[in-house]
Amino acid sequence: MATRSRFSYSLIISLVIIGFLVFLFFYVKHQFTTVRTEVKEDVMVQKIITMGKLELVKYAMKDVIEKKNKRTLLPDERVLFVAVGEVTACIDLTRVKEQDIATNATHDTVTVNLPKAEICYVRLDHQRSKVYEVTGTIFPGNTRDMVEDIYKLAEKRLLENAREMNITGKAQENAQTILKPLLEGVSGKVVVLKFK
Repeated sequence: MATRSRFSYSLIISLVIIGFLVFLFFYVKHQFTTVRTEVKEDVMVQKIITMGKLELVKYAMKDVIEKKNKRTLLPDERVLFVAVGEVTACIDLTRVKEQDIATNATHDTVTVNLPKAEICYVRLDHQRSKVYEVTGTIFPGNTRDMVEDIYKLAEKRLLENAREMNITGKAQENAQTILKPLLEGVSGKVVVLKFK
């Protein structure tokens, strides 16, 4: 009977020790595999810019671009990219001075000389743009360089395509459609918009 109680006592102690070791194993495993993300930031305002640009047209664009680096002995490096972005044209109203606004002799017509339309910004949508294929690269660094280059080329091509489609001309047309009635309504006079 004494040996039986010693055996039971030893079994209970062994089970407690095994249970503790299993708990300790899973606890240590959890501590080593848990990832804690910590983000720190210090925001500083570098410049405050007064906005006076009136956005008049936005082109949402999509372009398929293929870039090849041709090589003599090795296979050509090639990247196929679908660029999705937008180009916006505007007129900078902060450049309109008092001398740019004139009335005629009868004071029934106001002439406003606006600055020419310009491209405000080009934005490549990184969420919707996609690299479809990269071939011929031997080293991982080459692939990374090809992808970085195609993103820069895509922004440049979006800008060039918008210029070819006369985005600034469309912005000036829209100024006539949007600004002219607004200014006529406010002034109660006929408004003539001209561009410098």
